[in-house]
Amino acid sequence: MKLTKYTHSCVRLEKDGQVIVLDPGTFSETKEALDGAHAILVTHEHGDHVDVPAVVNALRGSADLAVFAPAGVAKHLQDEAPQQSSRIHTVEPGSTFEAAGFSIRSFGGQHALIHPQVPVVANIGYLVDENVYHPGDSFIVPDGLSVKNLLVPLHAPWSKVSEVVDFVIAVRAPQAFQIHDGLLNGMGVKIAESHVARLGKKYGTEYTHLAPRESVEV
Repeated sequence: MKLTKYTHSCVRLEKDGQVIVLDPGTFSETKEALDGAHAILVTHEHGDHVDVPAVVNALRGSADLAVFAPAGVAKHLQDEAPQQSSRIHTVEPGSTFEAAGFSIRSFGGQHALIHPQVPVVANIGYLVDENVYHPGDSFIVPDGLSVKNLLVPLHAPWSKVSEVVDFVIAVRAPQAFQIHDGLLNGMGVKIAESHVARLGKKYGTEYTHLAPRESVEV
């Protein structure tokens, strides 16, 4: 499987001619990431994780494209693209489904707490082909299974470095790559990553930084 990271939390996965894109948000190269996509997985409703106009345009431009998202996001997209509503699917936590030839398992339920006065929204983490796990904006650890490749939310208004490291240690994936790094400058990325790489390695996780548009085989 080929994994391509785009700016912030957008990731594109490709295998056997099929393409699935996770969290094509407004911080990312959304049009490029969605080119030729067969399925989109959205973790939650925040704009840095779903660029609604871009997703709607992609749906209108491809009869083969399907979208999977929490109920609120799915309803919003259905309202914006009523003629494509049959290809917009609601995902609940703890479900298993197929998307563009990929096997998907969902985890979680809600976004990490930003502040008690900021409403908590639904958030779904996705495990793709028992291989790549994208948690969205949460530190939910998939239960009862092993993750091969972990996408790590490196920095957010809702997190601190110790929580990021604890998440990596808890999942114990052999390989990890960063997401949710769009709010940090280069110096901040290096500082955060140094802790994740050093401490994660003690528990068997090899951490690798990916630049925007960089691809790896996983």
